[in-house]
Amino acid sequence: MQSKYKRVLLKISGEALAGDRHFGINDELLMSVAGDIKALRNMGVETAIVVGGGNFWRGRTSEGMDRASADYMGMLATCINALALQDACRRSGIEAKVQTALGIEHVAESYNKDAARRYLEEGKVVIFGGGIGSPFFSTDTASALRAAEMECDVILLAKKVDAVYDSDPEKNPDAKRFSRLTHTQVLEMDLKVMDATAASLCRDYGIRIHVFGLAEKDGILRACSGEEIGTIIE
Repeated sequence: MQSKYKRVLLKISGEALAGDRHFGINDELLMSVAGDIKALRNMGVETAIVVGGGNFWRGRTSEGMDRASADYMGMLATCINALALQDACRRSGIEAKVQTALGIEHVAESYNKDAARRYLEEGKVVIFGGGIGSPFFSTDTASALRAAEMECDVILLAKKVDAVYDSDPEKNPDAKRFSRLTHTQVLEMDLKVMDATAASLCRDYGIRIHVFGLAEKDGILRACSGEEIGTIIE
């Protein structure tokens, strides 16, 4: 299998890492993801990763709590997942570095664009935790921002669902599935594949987005090879 891309930003949702357990980390799934990342590296693909935190905490649904506090808790949850993924990569024989937008120097490096790009060029996997380090912004926005800063060819958006739909397919069996969309359609139709800030940033910088299911067999590799699984947004 050959890659269509030289450098990718893999966005992994926290909910997807939980698998069928819906909370915490499914270790079997985590190691499967690490195996796919190793295969990407063997294909010569420079791989950056942004990971969500919804398997531990979803700040935006925390009623009554100060929004900024809830968002900081969500950022810390992404750091937990980033460290778990780093450990899984290392167990799989991949050199991985975690950089966070929050200052937790005892366990991970602080985000540094030049260092991150150097790690990618050296063949290391770089995992970004802590979102962008500020409340009121999602990990979708962090993905778009890091993809732009790292000059990635595509955002591989690995989610719990297998594509973009016009409504929740788990609640609506008649939900319409899309195979291709433009960034503008995502915004105008309010499709919720990512927040408006992230979608606008991707549109403005011409960043392709490929949405697919994390649990789909070889989904990461198939998306990276250019196979039209899930939904392509460009």
